[in-house]
Amino acid sequence: MEKNGKIFVAPPNDGSDFKELFKQMAAAGAGRPLGDDGFPQGPWTPELLADAISKIDSNRGGVDLRTVQLWFQENDKGISTTNILWLARIFGCGDKEATNDWMKELSAAQARLTAKRRGNKKTGGAATSRVPDMPAPAANQIPLTPVVSVDLQPMSTERPSGLAIRTEAIFSHGSHLNLPSSVFAGSSALGFLSYILGIHTITYMREDGIEKQVGFLWAPNWTFLFMVLLPLFFAIVIELLVFWKHDARPRFLAHADRPQSGDAWIQNLQANSHTYWAVFLICILFAGLAQWIGVQLIPLLEQAQDFAPSWGTIGIIRPDIISTPAAIVFTALAYLYMSVTFYLLFAGLIILHTIIHDLWKLDSQATLRIDQASGPGVSEAALRIMRGVFRCTVLVVLAAICMKAQSAYLASQGPDIITWIVRDVWAALTNYDDGDHIFGYRMPTHYSSLLVAISTCSVFLYGAIRLGSDRRLRAPLWKMSSAIGLLLISYLTIDAFDGFSVLLIVAALIATYGLFDPEFGSGWRAGDMEGDSHVS
Repeated sequence: MEKNGKIFVAPPNDGSDFKELFKQMAAAGAGRPLGDDGFPQGPWTPELLADAISKIDSNRGGVDLRTVQLWFQENDKGISTTNILWLARIFGCGDKEATNDWMKELSAAQARLTAKRRGNKKTGGAATSRVPDMPAPAANQIPLTPVVSVDLQPMSTERPSGLAIRTEAIFSHGSHLNLPSSVFAGSSALGFLSYILGIHTITYMREDGIEKQVGFLWAPNWTFLFMVLLPLFFAIVIELLVFWKHDARPRFLAHADRPQSGDAWIQNLQANSHTYWAVFLICILFAGLAQWIGVQLIPLLEQAQDFAPSWGTIGIIRPDIISTPAAIVFTALAYLYMSVTFYLLFAGLIILHTIIHDLWKLDSQATLRIDQASGPGVSEAALRIMRGVFRCTVLVVLAAICMKAQSAYLASQGPDIITWIVRDVWAALTNYDDGDHIFGYRMPTHYSSLLVAISTCSVFLYGAIRLGSDRRLRAPLWKMSSAIGLLLISYLTIDAFDGFSVLLIVAALIATYGLFDPEFGSGWRAGDMEGDSHVS
């Protein structure tokens, strides 16, 4: 039977338990769209069914593939109240009446499975192997009270939504490459546009006779930052989030609390909803809109500026290269991209803070169930989380260095940023006087880069304090803290004295090594935990 372009199978009402009923419907492909030729496309697979459930508009959280795989397997696992609703929506082909009927049938089938499971336990499981040959229990012997409400108006089981939930979904749903590749693609698109407009590499003659390179592709805070550092940052945050949300957190909870792990995580996210909104408003309205108006739009309209000329305002000095309308449109796109990306960056830091706080809270409440055979212990999980937080901190501080270095270069006497750094290194190693003096420009990027650096270091510091009480983590954390401290000092001393770039290069090399070996060869391993599985 066809309904809404999908294969519809009416509830059989034959007394089957959930496993038997689900096996029949999956094999029949109930709820699957018909093919282009109008014929069925075949049975459900775990991947196809999980994807279909996750695409339901009101299902904000989706469904874990491993949960769906359990439905297909021969085991005693049933189906949760929430997932009964989503599965009924699939089998009901989006029709309210059919969905209502399927909710009743699935609820009754789950009740039968529960009763059968209890009966097996009472008999010591002797009849387990004969379950397929047993007649279905009589309907009048089993309480068939639906375990979910069958009233679809309103849908009370709909997952909560909000900025925090939607932002976390960007990180946790879909492929791990979606967000990093999107950020990389946005930066690449801006690079192509700069080529088309002719501002990818462009120079101008300053009043003091210095010819400055201000091309878009020469600005590390618009190229290296968005094409390398931030994609790596997002990839690490996504990996940590998936590890904690789907692997470590459920394993640490007491067995009875595991089904509520997802709801507890959502509550943690909602507790930070005001923080997400504050960051969103600051990034979009101030760092994006207000900064674009003050630094780009007004100078372009007035054809005068108090800020250092850059690829965005080069049309004031070189109107033969790019017109004012074209510059306004390009800078608007660039700042919109920048503000959204930086919101996601700060959201990633909030997620890291939430993970750290969640682990510390679970540990302090003494509700952990440490099972060395089935998953990592607290110390192992804490070390893995702090390794990820360290890597993220290094990447974000390097991003702040790119921002401040580009801003300092624009006000310096260097012809391009590479020559400027080479001259500074040469001045530190010899008696060479590079004659570099700061030109009198306002540099708002100095302030925004400081906010970025302080924010990410604060998250690492919070993690070191909360999780550093474990003696096994102290040595790795001290090494990580030293590397971050050196990198932060090198950031603060940019253009503060001749030779600052030597310290900057050394700190950057050490921090880059730390990306590959965050423990700096401390040799801490899971084997060190044997016989001592709780945090000291």
